[in-house]
Amino acid sequence: MADQLYLSLWFPNFRLTALPDALASVLRQFAIVSGDKRVAAASAYPLGFTESPTWQRIFVNDPRAEDTSESAIENAVAEATEQLHDDMAYEFEMKWPLWSPVLEDTPEGPETAWKQISSTVRVLGFGPEFDDASFDQNGHIRVDFGLDTPWVLEEAELDDAATLHIQKNVEMLLAFTLLVEKHCGISSRLLWTESGEPLVQKLIDRLQRVN
Repeated sequence: MADQLYLSLWFPNFRLTALPDALASVLRQFAIVSGDKRVAAASAYPLGFTESPTWQRIFVNDPRAEDTSESAIENAVAEATEQLHDDMAYEFEMKWPLWSPVLEDTPEGPETAWKQISSTVRVLGFGPEFDDASFDQNGHIRVDFGLDTPWVLEEAELDDAATLHIQKNVEMLLAFTLLVEKHCGISSRLLWTESGEPLVQKLIDRLQRVN
């Protein structure tokens, strides 16, 4: 069963005023892996996860646009966090290309082709009073990767092509995690799923069911 995948990050002696720089640093590491330095959307949420955003912006990143500088990481973070509050969370959406099987019609019939599909990742920075100080569990910054399907692909036939492309997706995930660990000054990190089952164990179980 598909599961939500997260990366929680904690920083030493963290203060709210350090949040914008920490967010920008994490987003820059993601841009290195994704190849896209632009933020797709940004939001500011008050109090808790059940509340609607008090501020939100969808950035126009059409290559035909004359100016997309406002969606640059530093500019988007500065705009979203212009008013820092202890009980707010700040969310930034970015895209990365993950490999996925796509069924295509051919003269010989339907065939599976592997293509890089643009997928959304959300990076959230938490004020110390947001959601009753849930940063203890969520991290000062949490990266929401969405469903773990690109790294497990439980519905796909695990042939050589599937194994290769799962490996490519895993390499992107690991590359981002290692860049954050190396360049963002974190004190600890945790890659976890909503169900509590480790992603590594899910990958092992997937291979064992096939073999």
